[in-house]
Amino acid sequence: MKNIHPKWLLLITLAVVWGSSFILMKKGLENLNAIQMGSLRIIFAALAMLIIGFIELKKIPKHKWKYLILTACFGTLLPIYLFAFALTQIDGSVSAILNSLTPLNTLIIGALFFAVQFQKRQLYGVIIGFIGSFLIIYFGAENNPNQQYLYALLVIIASVCYATNVNLLKKHLSDVSPLAISVGNFSVLLVPAIVILFQTNFASISQEPQVINSLFYVAVLGVVGTGLANIMFFKLIQMSSPIFASSVTYLIPVVAFVLGVYFYQESLHTLQLIGASIVLLGVYLSSKK
Repeated sequence: MKNIHPKWLLLITLAVVWGSSFILMKKGLENLNAIQMGSLRIIFAALAMLIIGFIELKKIPKHKWKYLILTACFGTLLPIYLFAFALTQIDGSVSAILNSLTPLNTLIIGALFFAVQFQKRQLYGVIIGFIGSFLIIYFGAENNPNQQYLYALLVIIASVCYATNVNLLKKHLSDVSPLAISVGNFSVLLVPAIVILFQTNFASISQEPQVINSLFYVAVLGVVGTGLANIMFFKLIQMSSPIFASSVTYLIPVVAFVLGVYFYQESLHTLQLIGASIVLLGVYLSSKK
């Protein structure tokens, strides 16, 4: 183990943490609805981040707060609720694979709205990736009629949100520390998440034993899978490079699929596995320099 470079240990740790997030969301949704699970995930992550780095808020320039609000919405608020609703209808392993479209959407959003240059090969990667995602959704709907595969589109929308967030971070917040960005994001979202949560019936069910059990999973998801994972990802970028850090995209679906099979007996049709391979090939082509 001592010969393994720390960046590889961090990459594997991050893949396990994010790959496990889909199962934790499923566990949370067993006794909570999508809005409750999403709100609690934000609240737990926000409290953890504020405890760890409250002092970082003072280091954020005032003119940067408008970008922090935008990145909080695109990078956390919208995706968290979109994934929560999607996972009420589709498997976590499918969500993890479709989430791999994020690098492709980052390229598209960057080219359309942030004047980011790209190569022809990367464009081919985008096309190939979306062909693969179509196969996953089409054959998933065909072979799992009990699941509402239109909800898979919510995951794709979430990946577009993540892609927008990456481009905003790169253009407007590259001079702000990763911890400050994370704390700033969640401090913006804490009050809205609390307000949204108590618009549901959470207060009346919060003492039920099964709900408390789900709260444990959501707490782990919020603190580790959302808050600390963000810091780990930023650290990985600093330790290596954005290209190396983005390779976590290839590992997350593997972890999510293995855990999905173990906990929920999830399965992928052969043609869906082919689609997943095509998606990852597209991601590889789009990210390769």
